[in-house]
Amino acid sequence: MAKSSGLNRTGVLARVTVAAVTAALVGTTTAAVAAEPAPTFEPAPTQQSDRATAYAASAAAATTGAPLNNLYGVNSAGTVWGYTPVSGGGIQRLADPSGTHWTSYKHFNQSDVDARVDQYGFKHADGWYAVRSDGRLNYTDGGPLRDLGGGWNIYNKIVSAGNTGGGASEDILARDSAGVLWHYLAYSNAALTQRVRVGGGWDAYTQIAGKGDVTGDGRADLVARDRGGVLWLYKGTGSRTSPFTSRTRIGGGWNTYNAIVSSGDLTGDGRADLVARDGNGALWLYKGRGSSTTPYTSRVKIGTSGWNGFRAMF
Repeated sequence: MAKSSGLNRTGVLARVTVAAVTAALVGTTTAAVAAEPAPTFEPAPTQQSDRATAYAASAAAATTGAPLNNLYGVNSAGTVWGYTPVSGGGIQRLADPSGTHWTSYKHFNQSDVDARVDQYGFKHADGWYAVRSDGRLNYTDGGPLRDLGGGWNIYNKIVSAGNTGGGASEDILARDSAGVLWHYLAYSNAALTQRVRVGGGWDAYTQIAGKGDVTGDGRADLVARDRGGVLWLYKGTGSRTSPFTSRTRIGGGWNTYNAIVSSGDLTGDGRADLVARDGNGALWLYKGRGSSTTPYTSRVKIGTSGWNGFRAMF
C-alpha cells in the first residue's frame, strides 16, 4: 500500500489516478507511440562533495524550502541534458545525457515524491512526469515508465510547483483550454488523486512556473506572466482546495523572455529560484529572496547563448 503524503489520501490507487479525465480525448494511437524507442532516464547523480561543501552552511534552510535540483533541457532530437548547480548560482552541464528518445513527450516536470533529505539536509527530485503525444501521463524514476492515465491532452500547461496541497509529495497543477486550473495531489509513489478545481481565468498567462518556496514561509509558491509582460506571485497556502492566495504584482518587462521556468533551488539557500531565457538564447537567473514583496534579486546571466536549442526546460 502506498504511503500517505501527509494528507488523508485514501482509496485504491487504480481508482484515484486521474480518473476524472476521460480516455476519449486521446490524440494519437498508443501503437504509433510504442513503435518508437523507449525513452531512457538517468537519475541525477548523488550530491557531489564540492556541492556539499559549498552548500553545507545553508542546509538547515534547505530542509523546509525548495529542492536542490538539476535544471534540464530537452532538444528537438528528444535528448535531455542536465545542468547541475555549482557554488554561487552557476550551473554546469553533466558529461552525459540525462535522457534519450523523448521526442513524443511534452509538459516535462521533475518531482520529489518521497520527501527524503540527503545527508546534508537537501531534498531532491526523484523522477519526471511527462505527457506522451497520445495524452498518456507517464512517470519514471530511472526504472520502466509508469502509465498514470490518459486524457492529459486537454491541458496546455502542466506544472509541478512543489507541495501545493499540504502533504509531503510534490503535486501537479494543470490548466485546460478554457483557462481553468486543476490541482492533483501526489502520493509518495507518484500516483495522483482525482483533480480539484482551483479557479478560472488562468488563460491570461503565457508562462506559469514554480518549484518550491519563494517567500520564506515554507509553502510552495507560483509565478505567472500575463500577456502584458507583468509577472505575478501567487503565495502558497498549503490547502488542497485553495492552494494559493490572491496574486501580487512582482514587476513588468518580462515579455523579453520566451521561457520562464523553475527547477527549484539552484543556489543552496533553500529558496526556489527562477530562470528565464531571452530571444537571443541567453539564460538568466533570478535568485529567490524569501520575501513576498520583492521575491527575487536582480538577474544574473548564467548562460550566454544556445539555450533556444531546447524545446522544453524543467
